[in-house]
Amino acid sequence: MNVDFGNALDSEAVTGVSEASLERLDDRVGRVHDRIETGIEDREFGYASLALPEDTEPEAIRTALEGFDPDAVLTVGIGGSALGAETITAALGVPGHYSLDNVDPERTRGLLEELPLDSTLLNVVSRSGTTAETLADFLVVREAMADAGVEWTDRTVVTTGESGPLRALADEHGLATCPVPEGVPGRFSALSAVGLVPAAALGCDIEAILAGGAAGRAALSPSLFSCPAYAYGAVAHALEARGATTNVFVPYAEALEPLAEWFAQLWAESLGKDGLGQTPVRALGATDQHSQLQLYRAGRKDKLVTLLRPRERDDEPIPETDIESLSYLGGGTLGGLLDAEFEATEASLAAAGQANVRLEVERLDAESVGRLLYDLEAACILVGELSGVETFTQPAVEWGKRAARGLLGGGEFEEAKAVEQKTVRRVE
Repeated sequence: MNVDFGNALDSEAVTGVSEASLERLDDRVGRVHDRIETGIEDREFGYASLALPEDTEPEAIRTALEGFDPDAVLTVGIGGSALGAETITAALGVPGHYSLDNVDPERTRGLLEELPLDSTLLNVVSRSGTTAETLADFLVVREAMADAGVEWTDRTVVTTGESGPLRALADEHGLATCPVPEGVPGRFSALSAVGLVPAAALGCDIEAILAGGAAGRAALSPSLFSCPAYAYGAVAHALEARGATTNVFVPYAEALEPLAEWFAQLWAESLGKDGLGQTPVRALGATDQHSQLQLYRAGRKDKLVTLLRPRERDDEPIPETDIESLSYLGGGTLGGLLDAEFEATEASLAAAGQANVRLEVERLDAESVGRLLYDLEAACILVGELSGVETFTQPAVEWGKRAARGLLGGGEFEEAKAVEQKTVRRVE
């Protein structure tokens, strides 16, 4: 990943940061780097995620998938149990991967009616094996398979922890299984079986993905001026301290739209604590130039805009035209137009005093995708350390889970009582 934060240094930017302040911050980055290195080496909780390129065993994943040759993979999971896998297959342009990461009944039923269930691999992912949404969707899919005359046990792989309902079910039915890595929160688990099973089942080079992550690991260094991951994290942290409390993440490639969703979970769930944390906002270039850009350029200057693109991509020529007003387009390419839109947006934001950072990868191949995921995770961990928050926990999320489970009769949970205390003021 290449990082250019020149437009965050602009003296006109309301939330801009000076080179001198980054140089002062770099001393802290060096100390945090030492802390992160220790955490990686000792495989401490959370920090172990940055050891995944070394610890993940691609051959074990392939062994679990022996005998499967699916036309489609249906991942049943939620949050980090699905977003990493979605991000990888989408970024690599691999068709045939679908996800049930919600419990919307119309979406679930519609997808099951479309899928060729007799040639679909069911990929169920939950560390605890107790996630209500995942288990509910799994039961629905299992029944749909049975109704279609498909033996679900022959078409299911489970990625879960060492104990819990899913592990017991897998053991009972002799299902193919993959482990959820120890000490790795779900949102940091893309470079493990959690994120790699669908890619492997659909023929992707998962060794190359892990090699990209390994390159990110090798690039970690004690200075933000020599480490792209730390450069992005340090600048984001410095800008937040100066009022940039929103991070607008804008990939300029349709294939990277799921990455923006993955990034939103990573950034929000990791850093939104103790009254701190940038609010991640997802956008897509160039589409959202025609909608959200108005706000980012002319609204409150409380944002960091992160612009991401691949430097190389397959392209499509724009035909020549005899319409004079369109002649500037004819003979060009769609990729050239998209790059022009990217650079124009970047310049537009800078001219309006809106801090922005450019992220680039060489191309959307397996190694670059692995490196991008790793670098963004490392950047997030750096921000958490600099901010002094517990990066790897998610107490607010767990509170909501307990409340929902209590409402559904899954046990006695104090949090469920909060529903009864809701203030009602209706207008009908």
